[in-house]
Amino acid sequence: MFEVRIHGRGGQGVVTTAELLSVAAFTDGRQAQAFPTFGSERTGAPVVGFCRIADRPIRTHEPIAAPDAVVIQDATLLHQVDVFDGLGTDGYLLVNTSQSLAELGLETYVRRFRPDRVLTVPATEQALTHLGRPLPGAALLGAFAALTGQVRLESVMSAVEDRFAGAIAIGNVAAVHDAYDLARRQLEEASRVHTD
Repeated sequence: MFEVRIHGRGGQGVVTTAELLSVAAFTDGRQAQAFPTFGSERTGAPVVGFCRIADRPIRTHEPIAAPDAVVIQDATLLHQVDVFDGLGTDGYLLVNTSQSLAELGLETYVRRFRPDRVLTVPATEQALTHLGRPLPGAALLGAFAALTGQVRLESVMSAVEDRFAGAIAIGNVAAVHDAYDLARRQLEEASRVHTD
């Protein structure tokens, strides 16, 4: 089973991101489960979404304590909430930011991960470009597909097209594709640097 924890803020689409990921996995013929954890928080409060992907039925329903991947939709949470709790050194880390890991104060921390398992993408900027709204979830799922290989790009785009309509679907699909391409380029560069 592959377990994903998504950290963001209320109003950023964390729940939708988890649901889209589960639909993409289901489209790929796998079992999937998505659910959020939050109370009666206001817009902007920290929210956590969970998604499990497996090749057999998923029987567990509790929050994910030891994720295989952590997706951070809002980098301002990095120093406010323990977003890395339970993430092992063989895990994947995806952060929505246009800053470098050093600028975020994470350079030392991420050295414990394999270089091909840590990625930053400017998903909010991509969403603004394609949607005109700061909703980074779809773009992050494009990058997630490239980073982890747990879902196919086509399945993410299909999930987006099933969920949204018209210009919103078109904009989100474009953001997914751009983030996927950017992630692939960054991973190829990291691989080259790591082998040199």
